[in-house]
Amino acid sequence: MLSSVLASATRAFSRVAPIVAALLIGTGARAEIVVGQVAPFSGPQAVTGKAIHAGAKLYFDSVNASGGVRGQQIRLVTKDDGQKSEETVRLINELIRTDAPIALLGTVGTSNLEALAKDGVLQRTHVPMVGAVSGASSVTQAPGMLVVKASYREEVDRLFTVLSRLQIKRVGLVYQDDSLGKDVLEGAALSATRHTIDLVARTGYARNTVDTSVAVAKMLEASPQAIFLGATTAAAIDFTKRYRAAGGCAQIYGMSIIDTEALLKALGPDGARGYAFSIVLPLQTQTKLALVREYVALRAASSDTNLSARSIEGYIAAKALVWALNKSPRPTPEAIAQTLAARGGFDAGGFQLDFSQPSTSGSHVVDFAMFGKGGKIVQ
Repeated sequence: MLSSVLASATRAFSRVAPIVAALLIGTGARAEIVVGQVAPFSGPQAVTGKAIHAGAKLYFDSVNASGGVRGQQIRLVTKDDGQKSEETVRLINELIRTDAPIALLGTVGTSNLEALAKDGVLQRTHVPMVGAVSGASSVTQAPGMLVVKASYREEVDRLFTVLSRLQIKRVGLVYQDDSLGKDVLEGAALSATRHTIDLVARTGYARNTVDTSVAVAKMLEASPQAIFLGATTAAAIDFTKRYRAAGGCAQIYGMSIIDTEALLKALGPDGARGYAFSIVLPLQTQTKLALVREYVALRAASSDTNLSARSIEGYIAAKALVWALNKSPRPTPEAIAQTLAARGGFDAGGFQLDFSQPSTSGSHVVDFAMFGKGGKIVQ
C-alpha cells in the first residue's frame, strides 16, 4: 500500500517538476544555475577544449563546495563540437533551448565563434558568451562575446615591437589556414610595415590538422631570423619538433593560444629550450597575484589531468561570471551581461578585466617568456 502511494506521488512530482522549474525561471528564480560550454572535446583541438573546461570547473566546484551562489549550485553543461563550426552553432542553439543556461562559457575557435555570431543566437536570446576562446578582431567586436585576454593584433604588434628593438628584421610566419590565421596575417602585415620588418615567408597549414611538413620546408628555405607561430597547440608541437630535427635554428615565438605545458611535455626540456611565447594571462609562477595563489592551491588539490597552462583562461572566465552572478540584481542572462559591461570592471585578484568598452577585449596585457634550461620558464 505504502509503496503504491509513494510511486503515485513520484509520478505526480515528475509531471509538475518541469512546470515548477519553468515558473521559477520565468520569475528570475532558479533551482540551480546552469552554465553551458560547447567546445572541442575530441579531435586535434580537444586539448584546448578540455583545458578550458577543467579551469572553469575547478572554480565552479570551489564555489559549489562553499555553498554556491546565494545558495544555488552551479551546473556546467558541456557538449562536444569537435571544432566543427556548424556543430558549434547547432549545439549552442540546442543547449539554450533545452537547458536555459544563464550564460555560455569557453567556446573555442575563431571560425566557430564567427559562425555563432553570424547565426545571431546570442543576440536573440541575450545569453552572453563569457571567455570566448579567441583573440581575433571578428570575435572581440562581436555582440555578446566577452574575451578575457588581449587580442591577437595586440599580441602580434607587441612581439614585432620587441623584435624591432632586438634588430631582428627577417621574420617567418606559420599560421592556421582559417579565420584565426587571417587575423594573424593581417595584424602581422600591419605591424611589419610599422616596425620595418620583412616577412620573408608566410605559410599555412590546414585547419584541424597537425601536419606542418610543408611549412617546415618553406621556413628552412627562407632562413628567417625568427619564426612566429600563429598556430594551435598540436600543430605548434609538430612544427617545432620537425623544424628543430631538420636543423632549423631560427628563434621560435609561439602565440598565447599554444598550451606551453603540453608543448613542454611533448618536446621535453631539451627540445623546448629556447622556445619563446607570449603571455596574455597570468603564469602559475606569478604567485604575487592573489588570483594565481588561489588557482595554484585549488589545482594542487585537484586530480583533474586536463588542467594545464591554458586552464587559467577558463578559471578566470568562470570567476568573472560568478562575480557577475553575485552582483546582479536578478539571475537572468540580460542582468549578467549588463553587470559584466558596467564601468569599473572586475579585479580577478591582481588581473583586471573591463568589458565596458564595446568591440574590445577585457584585458590588454601582453608579456613574453621563454623555456630555459630544464624546462624552467624565464621572463
